[in-house]
Amino acid sequence: MTKEEKETQEKGGEAKEEQRKYEGQEKKKLEKEDILKALSEVYDPEIPINIVDMGLVYKVDIDDHNNVEVDMTMTVRGCPMHAFLTRQARDRLEKIKGIGNVKINLVWDPPWTPERISKSAIENLKMEE
Repeated sequence: MTKEEKETQEKGGEAKEEQRKYEGQEKKKLEKEDILKALSEVYDPEIPINIVDMGLVYKVDIDDHNNVEVDMTMTVRGCPMHAFLTRQARDRLEKIKGIGNVKINLVWDPPWTPERISKSAIENLKMEE
């Protein structure tokens, strides 16, 4: 390898390192709170409570590439709104800057119960009466 080729290779390596630093600053590692905040903007159209406060979101996993997998449920099996709510959740998450792939799993275990509704959501419902 000539001296010129070696210098070019070294400069290329430095440029790649600078690019990695820049990319690291550009792409923020998402946290569970980021996902839950976004999902709290998704509402069940029949009940004025978001899906997080309703207790429909069971699990949020985020990998090193900001790919997100969410386990969520419905209030009852055969809920006619399941396709709508899972699509709304996926659409909302895909708007987060820097997010990777989004996967929403509809799960039934454990079954949803009213005890999963947050205390603040219950208080808000009481105030609307």
